[in-house]
Amino acid sequence: MRKIIHVDMDAFYASVEQRNNPSLKGKPVVVGGPPNSRGVVSTCSYEARKYGIHSAMPSTQAYKLCPHAVFITHHGFSDYKEVSNQIREIFHDYTDMVEPLSLDEAYLDVTENKMGIPSATIIAAQIREAILKKTRLTASAGVSYNKFIAKIASDVDKPNGMTVITPDKATAFLEGLPIGRFFGIGRRTEERMKDMGIFKGYDLKKKELYELLNLFGKAGSYYYYAVRGIDERPVESNRTRKSLGRENTFSSDLTNKEEIIEQLEKIAETVEQDCQKTGVYGFQLTLKVKYHDFQTCTRCTRSTIPLKNKEGIMSLVPDLLKKTNAGIVPVRLLGLSLGKLHGKLYKPPDPQMELNLFAAEEATGRITKLYRPEYPSSPVS
Repeated sequence: MRKIIHVDMDAFYASVEQRNNPSLKGKPVVVGGPPNSRGVVSTCSYEARKYGIHSAMPSTQAYKLCPHAVFITHHGFSDYKEVSNQIREIFHDYTDMVEPLSLDEAYLDVTENKMGIPSATIIAAQIREAILKKTRLTASAGVSYNKFIAKIASDVDKPNGMTVITPDKATAFLEGLPIGRFFGIGRRTEERMKDMGIFKGYDLKKKELYELLNLFGKAGSYYYYAVRGIDERPVESNRTRKSLGRENTFSSDLTNKEEIIEQLEKIAETVEQDCQKTGVYGFQLTLKVKYHDFQTCTRCTRSTIPLKNKEGIMSLVPDLLKKTNAGIVPVRLLGLSLGKLHGKLYKPPDPQMELNLFAAEEATGRITKLYRPEYPSSPVS
């Protein structure tokens, strides 16, 4: 039985800016692209959120919602990194089983910890207190027996709060949870579920596994087990990178194929440079296109040869572009990323395994791994 903590800093970038500049305290602060740019909001202070501003919102829209907000670009990124390192040091005072998700959040497995403290709740409280003392910033935490519930729990009592979900409370907690609060369910999936009459975890739990698989593909398996409080994923302290890529948002929309190809070549050059720096190459290429209306399209293809330079990447791009509306519909963002990575820290590809995988994909369209781990019964303290 695991004891998992998810720690999430409160409005991290904006909070760092307010700490560094006390005159910003109490004001709506937006960190991201300037209001007259094509950029997006990275994060914003809780004062700004009262106006409806949120992460990933276009900066121009944020400005319309709150013209008097203070907009800050990432000029203090080194400050964010420094604070992040301080937070990680505190985590490692308690356990080396730390899985960072970003600069400002991480999973911790404290089932066995350096302090010998049997209560995950006490550890989470001590960590939050240590973060406040060292950084003068607040953090929220979720404590439970798996990653899925701990992640959701950390968002229940924000900012500067902590929520503990023990196994005996998990069923009622998940059944009463609005479907949009489930980690991994985005806005479009939420709208689709609501159209089906799925508004809370209780409604989702009524669906059989085969129904969810038919409706949502392999994600259906995740939804089926998540709403039942089942998540056997371990905290991975040395998580392997799954993709390597770059994307670019343009100051004006791209409207013809020639300039789209030209921009993709520039992005491919940057990806090649990243491959050279990291010693990594991939066997999968994903093209990301965001249109002028913010609708996003991704197209993916596999390669039998390693993808690590511009020429190899661009050889696959034309076929992927044909499967999009790029050049017909104006484009505001383009991205390229490599998957199925190998190289440093990665095992070399097994040719026979690759052939078997291609054959299976051609025959079934997709591969879905299903499992039903045992439901934890021991309490989390």
